[in-house]
Amino acid sequence: MARIPRPLAALVGLGLLASLTVACSGTARDAPPLLLPVNSAPTTVYDAKGRPITVLRDENRTSIPLEQIPNITRTAVVAIEDSRFWSHRGVDPRAIARAASSNAEEGETGQGGSTITQQYVKTALLSPEKTLQRKLEEASMALSIERNYSKELILELYLNTIYFGDGAYGIDAAARSYFGIPASELDLAQSALLAGLIQAPSRYDPRRHPEAAFKRRNVVLARMLELGDITQTQHDAALMTPVTLAPPQPLPEQVPYPAAHFVDAVKEYLLKDSKVLGDTQGERYNNLYRGGLRIHTTIDLDLQAQAEQSIAQVLPRQGVDPKMPDAALVSIDPATGEVKAMVGGRDYFGTSDYRQTNLARGAGRQTGSAFKPIVLAAALDNGVSPEKLFDAPSAQVHKLADGTTWKVKGGGIGRGTMAQCTVVSSNTCYANIVLDPEVGAQRSVDMAKALGVVDTKLSAVPSAVLGTNNATVQDMASVYATFANQGVYVPPVLVNRIDRPDGTMLYQHDHTQKKVLEPEVAAQISTILPGVIEGGTGTRANIGRPAAGKTGSSQNNVDGWFCGYVPQLATAVWVGFAQPRAGKDGKLRPVPMTSPNTRITVFGGTYPAQIWASFMSKAVHDLPVEPLVDPLAAAPTTTTVPPSNEALLSPVTVPRDAKVPDVGGKDTRKAIAAVRSAGFVAVRVDATVAGVGPGIVTGQSPAPGAAAAAGSTVFIESTPGTFVPPDAVPDVIGFGTGQARQQLESLGFTVTLEPLAAPEAARRKDGQPFEAGQVWRSTPAAGIAAVDGKVVLAYQVASAAPPTSAAPSTSAPRRPAAND
Repeated sequence: MARIPRPLAALVGLGLLASLTVACSGTARDAPPLLLPVNSAPTTVYDAKGRPITVLRDENRTSIPLEQIPNITRTAVVAIEDSRFWSHRGVDPRAIARAASSNAEEGETGQGGSTITQQYVKTALLSPEKTLQRKLEEASMALSIERNYSKELILELYLNTIYFGDGAYGIDAAARSYFGIPASELDLAQSALLAGLIQAPSRYDPRRHPEAAFKRRNVVLARMLELGDITQTQHDAALMTPVTLAPPQPLPEQVPYPAAHFVDAVKEYLLKDSKVLGDTQGERYNNLYRGGLRIHTTIDLDLQAQAEQSIAQVLPRQGVDPKMPDAALVSIDPATGEVKAMVGGRDYFGTSDYRQTNLARGAGRQTGSAFKPIVLAAALDNGVSPEKLFDAPSAQVHKLADGTTWKVKGGGIGRGTMAQCTVVSSNTCYANIVLDPEVGAQRSVDMAKALGVVDTKLSAVPSAVLGTNNATVQDMASVYATFANQGVYVPPVLVNRIDRPDGTMLYQHDHTQKKVLEPEVAAQISTILPGVIEGGTGTRANIGRPAAGKTGSSQNNVDGWFCGYVPQLATAVWVGFAQPRAGKDGKLRPVPMTSPNTRITVFGGTYPAQIWASFMSKAVHDLPVEPLVDPLAAAPTTTTVPPSNEALLSPVTVPRDAKVPDVGGKDTRKAIAAVRSAGFVAVRVDATVAGVGPGIVTGQSPAPGAAAAAGSTVFIESTPGTFVPPDAVPDVIGFGTGQARQQLESLGFTVTLEPLAAPEAARRKDGQPFEAGQVWRSTPAAGIAAVDGKVVLAYQVASAAPPTSAAPSTSAPRRPAAND
């Protein structure tokens, strides 16, 4: 530790004392209270049935209320860190003078005079630099905090913030790390040991320096005895108690958990692809890893386990047997877009170099003939007759418009309809389909994007019909889910809802969809594809109920696919070697799934179809058997109501019964209420429209005035977000009167304060009763426009406030929720 001249050390202490004298003079009493940060808390990820999967955090911390921390633990910490905590006002001049004198005598900056409040400020609000200016800021902020918050809250925040070593932040994490128990079960000896760690966690680490930790614990016990906090008997008993530590345990996030590749996809979505958790990367990271959120995902752990089991059954000893390729699987609910299962590799927690690479997403793989139904959809959608015959020789050479030649072979059946060519997966036939003037490579690629291939770049070349472009497993599952959903594309969904730590909802997924194919076109596809399973290249995918699908094999059998669906579930399976291997020339190349690399020659109709059938037969076992083609979709007999020109929604086929209300241009919340009042089910669909503010209806389906059956669905197209009137009152419930007044007046409101005892049942957001000086009612309420800009705030009177050991607080809520 650096030595400094003794006179200078004394001057620093005297200067700080002088500054504190000014700070304590009361001139800053009218300053608004500091807003205290919310302590970091782990986020929990749940499956679709509410079962926890894992926790996400970047530090080991679990915040708990003061009531769950034993009094003996609080007493031990106060005794050794700040024995005058309950009597000083945030800064202890005696301790500063004592520290300055000690440092002057030693010629070192070795002893501090920081109170618990100052330590909290230093840890939670300031940088770690050691300068006189920073020390003055620390003291000033400590004084401000003590003026506006209760001692109990300050101690609670401190005990949940301070570092105890071994990666443990806060008393509960420390208790679990060192003793394997929650903080509520700590005894005197354990409490003294933990209290002793605060000064120097590394120096007194009981695992690395047990003797030093033991001596430090005894110093704490001696101090508690000196202050009269414990009796001689208690002291002697604790002194004789050996230090017994729990074996080091892995943190929850370090223990293997299910659906790990899916959890990575959720993290990627929330950090990179979405602004659900904030506008900036830093804000999203803090909320995800430190916000104590509860993320409710779409994954079904039962289906996830079945998917992994099906792959293991068909491809046993993956990772051990070099002839067993890798596999990936994604299963989607066609109606909602919810991803119900995602296998991104064989063992996320294993030892392979690519164990945490999600093979179900990323750069994708060549799709082979699994792409042909997309070209089929493009042809049918553009009016090509399903009865039209196309040449299908065993081999054919085409001269392309750019002067190049394209040689295609495979699938020689002479001539055939698109259905016949699909069942046998004729390459030459489909080459002629894509070259048809009514189809074309560009139209086929555009159809792929509309159906759900959104994560990879597609080249509009004729060979695309044979699957030369890459697509992810998730995207291919989404394409076939669109077929299953009668041509309506629903983007894949990973997260349904996110709750804040206090249980309030931060995010709720809003269903969106877009009609890509007319129902009769989708019905034709779902009439053709079952033939692949019933008597074509995918017979191993037969699950004993109506199902549709398509095999796919890329060039040289590098990739194998089976993608298929029943009305309630669509699943895509990919099989292949994830990493290239060096050939005889030393160059890395993709690995063909042929001998000697694999035990069999792998096509889409072998391993991929077998995995698909194994999974799907169990996944849909308890679901009702439904026809692949809706007779009403194939031959509509009721009135089709077209949407407005700018709406993204599909026309809705409805029987005549009641009139749909006109909600265009309204606040979305009022529009939903109007639709429900008219007897319909309202479903909101978000769609950004330039120049329209948040939460405003921009379209609806059925159209206004259309006839629809009572109880049927009315889709309301709205701009994202919630409409807030420009003169709406912000939420200041739980704020101190000074803070509430300042916020409202800064927005132009005129504020009237009304001292009034809160009803006994009234509670703050954290469930606690209102303290004296806290706002418990706002008139108008938050979110409502204020007439003439006037707001009346009722605040709790001192006589009705709950008793505390300190002066009545005018604080904000004790544990404000993240993002509030």
